[in-house]
Amino acid sequence: MSPTHESPCLDRREFFKKSIFVLGGLIVAGLAIPAGTYFLSPLWKKSDEEWIDLGDISQIQPGVPAKLDFVRRQKDGWEVSEGRSSVWIVTQDGNNFDVFDPRCTHLGCPYHWDSQKNQFLCPCHNGVFAIGGEVVSGPPPRALDQLPAKVVEGKLLIQTVPPKDRG
Repeated sequence: MSPTHESPCLDRREFFKKSIFVLGGLIVAGLAIPAGTYFLSPLWKKSDEEWIDLGDISQIQPGVPAKLDFVRRQKDGWEVSEGRSSVWIVTQDGNNFDVFDPRCTHLGCPYHWDSQKNQFLCPCHNGVFAIGGEVVSGPPPRALDQLPAKVVEGKLLIQTVPPKDRG
């Protein structure tokens, strides 16, 4: 007697098992994809390029660096936080402004303006910067980090950009 080959026929019970399994998978995928997109979308969204108003430019004297404090609003995913921050502002003509991050480019220490030496000085490791932000002496690897700035209707606006890698 020769062996008989049975055709792989699907009985009714197996058909319904597989159909329910496939249908359940489609329902779960139909719910999971929109939910996942909703919860993960803040991670993919680019940060807003918010301009911060620092006030009237007439308050800033040419040739004299000014340290201005402001409230920095930062959005990270779903969380929005506010904190105080500051910048150094320098203008030579009252029209063009250089805005510097208040941290030294060596190790991130806060620096100050020495009006007698006409230089920015970092007390941590004796870093010295010119009024234009260039390194004069000390260990800083580069000039002071400059922030984007523009004047609109007599007000100075800046963007706070994360500083480059330090060190």
